[in-house]
Amino acid sequence: MSATAKTGVWGTAAWRWLASAILLGALFLLVDTTALWRELQRIPLWVVLPAVVLSAVQVVLSSWRWRYTGKRLGLSISVGDAVQEYYLATFINQVLPGGVLGDVNRAFRHGVKAGKRQKAAHAVVIERLSGQLVLALVVGLGLIVLWQANVFKPSLAGSSAAIGWLPMVLLLAVAGGLLLLRFYNARFKAYLLALRDDVHQALFSWPALPLQLMSSLLVVASYLAVFLLLAVAADYVNSAATAAVLLALCTVLLLSMIVPLTVAGWGIREGAAALLWPLAGLPAEQGVALSVGYGALMFVGSCPGVLVMFKGRRGSR
Repeated sequence: MSATAKTGVWGTAAWRWLASAILLGALFLLVDTTALWRELQRIPLWVVLPAVVLSAVQVVLSSWRWRYTGKRLGLSISVGDAVQEYYLATFINQVLPGGVLGDVNRAFRHGVKAGKRQKAAHAVVIERLSGQLVLALVVGLGLIVLWQANVFKPSLAGSSAAIGWLPMVLLLAVAGGLLLLRFYNARFKAYLLALRDDVHQALFSWPALPLQLMSSLLVVASYLAVFLLLAVAADYVNSAATAAVLLALCTVLLLSMIVPLTVAGWGIREGAAALLWPLAGLPAEQGVALSVGYGALMFVGSCPGVLVMFKGRRGSR
C-alpha cells in the first residue's frame, strides 16, 4: 500500500473515532450524568464472566456459519482456524472503524490460504448477509412487540410501515443497480453472474436457507442474551412483559450499530438508546447504561482475538 493510501485509510479511521467521541460527548451533555453513573453502578462485575461465555458462543456459532457457507462454495477451513480467524475479525471490528475491516481481513487471509480469493470473499459477504437478513426479521418482530405493548404507538404508526418496506426497497435498489451494471462490460457481467450463483448456492438453496437462518437466529439471540443479562443484573426486569419490551428496544439498538460511521457502534448505539427509552416511558439513562455495558462486554469478549494476532505475528517471524 502506498504512503498516500495509508494516509487516507488512517485519516478515515481518525474521523470515525472522532465521530464516536463527539457523539458520546454530546450525549453526556444531554443526559443526566449523575443518574447515568448511578445506573452504571447497578451493573455488577459478575456479569463479565457469563458475557464472555456468551461471546464465545457467538464466535463458535458464527464460525460454523462461515465454515458452512465456505463449504457450499467448495472451500474448506478447519474448526480451530475458523474460530481463531473469527475471534481476530471480531477484535478488529471492535477497535477499527466501520465494523467490517475484520471481515475483510478474514476473507483475505482465507483467500490466500485457499487459493480462491473471490470465493473466500463471497463466503464472508454471504455469511454476513445471512446475519443481516435475520436481524431485519428480528427487528420487525421487536416492532410488533412494541406495538402490542402500546409503546410509543403514535410515533411507531408511521415509522413501522416505512421500516417494513425498507428491506424490499433495498433489495429492489440492489437488484436494479446490478441489472444496470450487468451491461457495463463482459468481465463485470461474468462476475455478477458468479456472485449470483454463489449467493444462490450458499444461501437461497436447500438446505442452505434454513440452516443459514437458524444459525443466524441463534447468533442474534446470543446478542440479545447479553442485553438481557445486563438488564436482569441491574434489576431492570420485574416481569416477562418488561423483559419483552426491553429486548424489543434492544433489537433497534443492534440495528443502529450497522451504520458504519463510528467505531463498533459507539455513540450511535447510545444515542439511539437515549431517544428510544423515553419514548417507551423509561429513563434515558437506563437505556444508555445498558448500551454502554453491552459495548464494554462485547469488547472484553473479543479480546482473545489479540492472542490470535500475536500468534500470527510470531508465525510470520
